[in-house]
Amino acid sequence: MTLLRSALSGICLLGVLGSGIGLARAAPAQQGPRATESAAAMKARQKARIAFGARKWTEAEASFEAVLAAPDAAGMTAVQRAEVLGYLGLCELEQGKHREAAEHLGQSLEQDAALSRALLDRFTRAFNRAIEHVGRIYVAASPPDAEILLDGEPVGTGATVHELFVAPGTYTLRARLSGHGEGSQRVEVDAGKTVSAALQLVRAADAPARTPAPGARKSEPVKPQAPGPVASWLGPARVAGIGLTTATASLGALFMVRASASNGDLKERNSKLDALGFTPWACREPSPPSACNELAVLRRERDQFAALGTAMVVASGVVGAMTVASFFTDFSFLQSEPTGARVAFSPAATPGQIGLVAHGVW
Repeated sequence: MTLLRSALSGICLLGVLGSGIGLARAAPAQQGPRATESAAAMKARQKARIAFGARKWTEAEASFEAVLAAPDAAGMTAVQRAEVLGYLGLCELEQGKHREAAEHLGQSLEQDAALSRALLDRFTRAFNRAIEHVGRIYVAASPPDAEILLDGEPVGTGATVHELFVAPGTYTLRARLSGHGEGSQRVEVDAGKTVSAALQLVRAADAPARTPAPGARKSEPVKPQAPGPVASWLGPARVAGIGLTTATASLGALFMVRASASNGDLKERNSKLDALGFTPWACREPSPPSACNELAVLRRERDQFAALGTAMVVASGVVGAMTVASFFTDFSFLQSEPTGARVAFSPAATPGQIGLVAHGVW
């Protein structure tokens, strides 16, 4: 009995010591401002997810926005930020805030590598639903570090191309930069549509202003020089090059598809001749079967369409390469402003089509 009591006492003592060691080891993890901030951020995200699960869209939206505005928001991982932006967009979409939803879902999808496949598919579907109700504007300015304003409200600076989501309507875009004249353009955007705008700023006159003598008549303000002859034809030539490249590539593809179809017909006719017992040399005999004439016509059509398709594709490649090269060529020796940094390509997707949009000033 005494031995049993001693054993139990030893076990209890070991349990107390183990608990003490566990507490001693766990205690430091609770200390420090970084651990406290991380716990607060985790709690805020959990609160937002609970409100989202309960379909309390207004509360969830406010909670997700609070997570993004928190002092330690910069410490979020790419996965956490992409998820918060995506869920915020879903909350806004449920409330009919299509412009805000498209903006936040688009920012989330920019970090698609950080999202799981399920969330990527969910956010993509929601983004496509949102942009059916809003318009999208791609605006580029030259120089690219100019500040862009939409109806007088700053929307960003320092980017080659700005992507803006707006409600359907008419808007005024302006670009301004110190030492340059202001550029502006008015655009009309429909729901589900994408428009592009290019704003070019002209550098102000470099001549220093002189103080006029007393009583002297004020001189007229110096007007900026008009662009040179090269700048006047270079833009239309590039537009024509893009259109010609697209047209020739499309025609070439159609011709090659037609040639492939003719080749299929040839194989089918040859198979029928083989089934009837004709040898491959039957069409070379003095009295060939009537089907040989049809085969000869099909061969000529196939060869003609194949040659035309190949020529069109090669031509589109040459014209396209020359057009792209012109965007990155410095024409300053022809009194034209270099354009290497004034063009960019951005993906554009609508419920009915997907492709690339070229933005720039030329």
